[in-house]
Amino acid sequence: MTTEMSSNEQVIGREELDDLEAILSIVGTEDTDGRHVVNSNYDSIFTWDYEKGTRPRLNKLYEKAKNAQWNGETDLPWDTDVDQEKLVVESAAAMGGFGAGFDISGTPLANWDEKEWIAYGVESQNWLLSQFLHGEQGALICTAKIVESVPWIDAKYYASTQVMDEARHVEVFAKYLDDKMSGHYPVNAHLRMLLDDIISDSRWDMTYLGMQIMIEGLALAAFGLLHSTTQDPLLKQLLRYVMADEARHVAFGVLSLQEYYQELSAAELRERQEFAFEAAVRMRDRFLQQEVWAKMGVDPKAILPVVLAAPDRNDFQAMLFSKIVPNCRKLGLLDAADGWLRTKFTELGVIEYESAVDTSEEYDAMAAVPPTQRDLV
Repeated sequence: MTTEMSSNEQVIGREELDDLEAILSIVGTEDTDGRHVVNSNYDSIFTWDYEKGTRPRLNKLYEKAKNAQWNGETDLPWDTDVDQEKLVVESAAAMGGFGAGFDISGTPLANWDEKEWIAYGVESQNWLLSQFLHGEQGALICTAKIVESVPWIDAKYYASTQVMDEARHVEVFAKYLDDKMSGHYPVNAHLRMLLDDIISDSRWDMTYLGMQIMIEGLALAAFGLLHSTTQDPLLKQLLRYVMADEARHVAFGVLSLQEYYQELSAAELRERQEFAFEAAVRMRDRFLQQEVWAKMGVDPKAILPVVLAAPDRNDFQAMLFSKIVPNCRKLGLLDAADGWLRTKFTELGVIEYESAVDTSEEYDAMAAVPPTQRDLV
């Protein structure tokens, strides 16, 4: 059975993936009372089948999760001194100097001195950690929803451990931002739209797909990149702890959805493919950091074409999806419904990662190290 090929316009609201006018037209707004309310109407499912271990792989993951807990307040060296400006200078030096890799001639950046580049680097740090923080709160809310809505007791048991994980992640990122960084940014508009879509969808498997596979998968790759480049030992250790949890969370999503997706029709799988593609585009768009450029007094429309044309930009964007694509393949989403998602991931330039290391194998390697020794790996 074939299914009709949906257009980019139908799925993501624009035909061209790199349409900057459309991307930048989506802007965030601050809620005056500091809250953001998303209407969510879904079934909270009780199960009277309490037999533990009916799904052995989920039960095994639950047992691992219980042994992998750590304390964000006491297991991290919070007394570490963090000099943001020094970190910016060291990072720039490692990359070949400020502005290296960009053709900034004819742009406002051509006249920037070291002070302005350092200020941009500090703001970029603040922005990135702020988005990690907001994403972790989204994961906290989504996982609490999974506990309510997933029909299997083994999945409810495991998801309850992830609620604790996500609360801890929110705690440590908030503490790092408050104590070591120099400012907060509101949630990026593209990220908030995606979180709203995931939370408001009534189908429990869409919560899994959107959060466990897509957002957590991209976060795992982004954390890995930052872990390998940061010179801050506190942040490096914090990320190493969080990465082990995130790998387990993605593995949980794969284990749960593999079974369920075998029961779905081609049309139902196409809906999941389109949701995954939309999520991938929204996550890619949020990394343009238009809020940082605006705060620096630079028109994002003027500078983002230069950023996108940087030689390593495509490699960076593709790397962010190195955890997502192989897990979509493992779920059967790449080639289901006439291979629609394979075509779309090819257009995004990320299909090369379909054979990357499986997250389950990655988690097994991470879990072999006790939580308090993970900074040594």
